[in-house]
Amino acid sequence: MIKKILLGLLTLVIIAVGGLFLINGKDNYDATKYSTTATDGLNIGSKISFTLPDQFDKPHSLTDDTKKLILVFAKATGHTVKEFLKTQKSDYLTKKHALFIADISPMPTVIRNTFALPDFQKSNYSVLLIYDENIAKQLKNEEKADKIAVATIEKGVVKDIKFVATAQEVVAEL
Repeated sequence: MIKKILLGLLTLVIIAVGGLFLINGKDNYDATKYSTTATDGLNIGSKISFTLPDQFDKPHSLTDDTKKLILVFAKATGHTVKEFLKTQKSDYLTKKHALFIADISPMPTVIRNTFALPDFQKSNYSVLLIYDENIAKQLKNEEKADKIAVATIEKGVVKDIKFVATAQEVVAEL
């Protein structure tokens, strides 16, 4: 009897997981709408331009008004910045002329669609998202991928870059 119950539960779990993959496993990202160019990666002197989607799939491009980029390439650093921004007013990044960019390219589609995007959509600020690993490679410093990158930008040119670990250090760089 216990064997039949366990088999029944296992079958239900398999059906539920299969349904989840079927419903949330479709990738809606349209790579033709988004791009990034960086003449020398995220390094001083590099000229950068991009169009990236936010958590609502609204495109954002780098403008001359942008002075700072906050980039995260790891889950832990993403949470650090997200938790900090949660405590700020919704116009905090705008007033600082800053953009927050998170690399979600390593995430499986079903995880991204089921957990990450709904969580980002609860934010009261824009999070620009990197879905494409080729775009991530242009901006990612592999040796410091576990840090928060804060780049100072002037008319699309990287003037300075700092790799920090805490929200307080991010604030100091902004």
